[in-house]
Amino acid sequence: MDKLMKYTASTPEEYIDQLPEDKKKVIQKLRSVILNNLPKGFEEGISYGMIGYYVPHSLYPDGYHCSPDLPLPFMNIASQKNSVNLYHSGIYADHNLYNWFVSEYGKYTSRRLDMGKSCIRFKKMEEIPYDLIGDLCKKISVKQWIDIYECNLKK
Repeated sequence: MDKLMKYTASTPEEYIDQLPEDKKKVIQKLRSVILNNLPKGFEEGISYGMIGYYVPHSLYPDGYHCSPDLPLPFMNIASQKNSVNLYHSGIYADHNLYNWFVSEYGKYTSRRLDMGKSCIRFKKMEEIPYDLIGDLCKKISVKQWIDIYECNLKK
């Protein structure tokens, strides 16, 4: 398991500025793909020490149940020691989305999918399926994410 790389940043730009050159371009491209495909309403910032995408308190005042002062998290991207990771809460919370992603992954790369519950690890930067990630971003609107989150919270 990769050691967690710790970056101290208050903006996505500050986070990226601290990265090694080989990861900087990859994170910038991932960020661009996400921002160009993420449905309206999600916001970008630093969340859990990573670049995060979340539902702001203005749209979901309750925030995250574990820490209500934090906005409702949705996605994160992070540079780790041996990989670039994408964390997508929707994949963890929605089985249909998980199944779709797993079935589509092989159409975009010959690499084996390296995935945890919500974490997708990319160790070969040149084989990141940016188009697939763009499609993944479009799959859940803010309203759908709030509904999925609340449904899972009540279980």
